[in-house]
Amino acid sequence: MLTQQNKNRKRVQKSQILLLGSLLIFLGGISLSYNFIKSLKEDIFEEMKQLMVQDRPSIQNVNSNNIPITSEQTDDGSSNNVGRTENFDKYLGILEIPKIGLKKGFYNVDSRYNSIQYNVTVIQGSTFPDVAGGNLMLMAHSGTAYISYFRYLYKLQVGDMAYVTYGGNKYQYKIVNIYNVDKTGSVTVERNFDITTLTLITCTYKDDTKQTVYIAELVQ
Repeated sequence: MLTQQNKNRKRVQKSQILLLGSLLIFLGGISLSYNFIKSLKEDIFEEMKQLMVQDRPSIQNVNSNNIPITSEQTDDGSSNNVGRTENFDKYLGILEIPKIGLKKGFYNVDSRYNSIQYNVTVIQGSTFPDVAGGNLMLMAHSGTAYISYFRYLYKLQVGDMAYVTYGGNKYQYKIVNIYNVDKTGSVTVERNFDITTLTLITCTYKDDTKQTVYIAELVQ
């Protein structure tokens, strides 16, 4: 009888050891999975940060007197007007392009919110529309992310209109030139220095190796 009890006790102990081992293996698997997911998440965020930094070009202005100056028509109704219900009073200015349904504010160049990670970005060295012969240079992401405010710029053509509201006035621009440049971290802005200009820069549609520059001149 005693021998049978010992056997039963050993059998229970073995079951407990197996149960404890299984529990430890399960907990270990959860820990490894969590660490893996955490590491993967950090890698993805770091890659996104690097891509955003790479999208920030330095700007070179080139005086060109040969820019071809060649109507405002809403196309298929596509809109990236993320800011329809926004309070635009908080912005320094507002960019509007009716053809692609874009209306988005921008901040001063030294604002913490003047970042391609958040908004349409004013590029360092820009001047505002009230400066004769100046150049307001704006940059934003294309693509499908929620911060891709310039995702539909590829639909624009020479002759299309853009508007900038600044300092209580609304300035009207006409696109006079569109060209692509290699994505090297530097962008040459080819414009006429005698004319007040609006320059828009974003990644080229369906081409990760290039950026597209839209040159618009003040008409009103």
